[in-house]
Amino acid sequence: MDGKKLGEWVGGWPGVASSMKWEDDLVFTVADKMFCVICVQGPKAGSLSFKVEDERFLELTGRPGFQPAPYLARAHWVYLEHPGKALSAAELRTLLRRSYELVRERLPKKTQRELAD
Repeated sequence: MDGKKLGEWVGGWPGVASSMKWEDDLVFTVADKMFCVICVQGPKAGSLSFKVEDERFLELTGRPGFQPAPYLARAHWVYLEHPGKALSAAELRTLLRRSYELVRERLPKKTQRELAD
């Protein structure tokens, strides 16, 4: 997984923007709220973090390859050092879409209406 491929997957969703943060990370946001982070350079390049449903957090972090995301675990984010080894592309796309939806659902109603598909 790399930042370009991830951008192709999520970049077309309503309200999605990306920017570099913390020198090594490409952050994807919806209305300035993070829903996915990929490391694009350095020793952790290719690693990925994203938000999951509260009730799925323990399930996913119990699976091989998944860990609680550093600094964001309390907000139910997971971390994958090698996303391609931990799950299929289809499952990853589904989890990323759900991460986007979870963040979008917490936006003000007016913002949600503006982002309507």
